[in-house]
Order: sequence, then C-alpha cells, then structure tokens
Amino acid sequence: MIVVDYKDTRPIYEQIVERFQNLILTGVLKVDEQLPSVRSLAMELSINPNTIQKAYSELERRGFIYTVKGKGNFVTYKEELMEYKKKELKKKIDDVVEEAEEVGIAKATIIYYLENGGDSL
Repeated sequence: MIVVDYKDTRPIYEQIVERFQNLILTGVLKVDEQLPSVRSLAMELSINPNTIQKAYSELERRGFIYTVKGKGNFVTYKEELMEYKKKELKKKIDDVVEEAEEVGIAKATIIYYLENGGDSL
C-alpha cells in the first residue's frame, strides 16, 4: 500500500502523506476506513514510529483523516479535499511552466507537448 522511495529528496513523512492523500482521493481508501496503526506501519516500512505519527498528524491537519482516541486513525472525505489537491497540482504546474519558460521553452511548445501525449520538446 505505502512504499517509501529512499532516493526521493523529500522527507519520508511527506512521501507517506502524499501516498495516503492519493489513496484517499482515488477512493482506494474508503470513508471511515481505519488506517494501519502507527506501530504496525512503522514496522512494515522499517522506519521510526515518530515519522508515521508526523505523517498522520499532517494528514489530520489537512483534513484527510480523523483520530478516535484509543481506536486509531480513520479516513474522512470532504469535497474540499479534492479542491485542495487540485490547487496543489495547479501550483506544481505553474512552477514547471515558469521553469520551462526560464530555460527558453515557449508556452506554445508546452501546450503542444501536453496535447500530443509527451512527444519530445
């Protein structure tokens, strides 16, 4: 379910947050479904439980999960979550377009690239 990429430059907790967000937004994890316990996921991934706790705290802060004392963490779903993800993706696209323009790739070329399924620039 969750895989950590040790070659990724992002912190491990951010990778976990992103993976869970995608699983929730795509419906793989259903509303009110329980997430693995901090301890069990930490053992499964062979990482520090504090890293998992930090990821779960961030997911709760963003509204993707809720915690029930003594029971664990559960998936929540609100329409705003999809909007949050769309805004996040738009920001990434804006950054890539800006970077492309800085290295001399015209917007028309970027549009052509997107419309033609990733043919070479």
